[in-house]
Amino acid sequence: MNFKSIVFVSAVAFASAAMADEAIRFVPENYPIGMLNQGDTKHIILKGANITNKEIVLENVFGQGNGMSNFKFPNKIPAKGTVTIEFDFSSAEMEGQINPVVVLVDTTGKPYLANMDGIVKVPFVFSEKLFDAGYYAKGEKREWSFYIWETDKKARPDIALDAESAKQFSISTKPVMLNVDKLEQIKEGGKVPGLKVTLTTKGLSREGWELKQKSIRKIVSFKSKKYPKATPDVLIVGYWK
Repeated sequence: MNFKSIVFVSAVAFASAAMADEAIRFVPENYPIGMLNQGDTKHIILKGANITNKEIVLENVFGQGNGMSNFKFPNKIPAKGTVTIEFDFSSAEMEGQINPVVVLVDTTGKPYLANMDGIVKVPFVFSEKLFDAGYYAKGEKREWSFYIWETDKKARPDIALDAESAKQFSISTKPVMLNVDKLEQIKEGGKVPGLKVTLTTKGLSREGWELKQKSIRKIVSFKSKKYPKATPDVLIVGYWK
């Protein structure tokens, strides 16, 4: 999961788990999403049952974190009756192991959880994804360099800044051959085709909600012609002077 949602998801998952019970059970207990390429959308159907002797009336069904939309669910689940929940799941802005949770809430406010797991395969690997701007004043230049290569290690990546990120940043790229045997110590001179990327800013924006915060948090997003659904990004952090 990317920078945008990991903190929120962890907090909500902990709180919901503490309140949930097993009045509704889903089969399988953890729905296997399987392997998705970053940016893919999958229609998911969850099947479960009300194992109590009382009818459950649902008020809402939603997903914790990003990626879940277009929920379809019944208003009532009969005692000892079955339930089907349908929705679309987008893997945009996610990567690696994922554990999404669907929350069913009845009219008393009681939550019921449906757990899932899967893997989102990303097309690119970044040698670093978090960069520090330090104490930053308006208009100051900052520059960071890092390496990118394709996950399958067979082709050189094609990346560019997306339109929104290009308003505050620019990049220059240099084709290189990389040794990626040790992820903590990437070296040039290996057998993997990659890019050395230099990311530059001559002025970070500060507007809206950012005016109320001293900390800097800028997500820099990239795009690829070869993988148009992919959502690679890096994070810039720091503090305003």
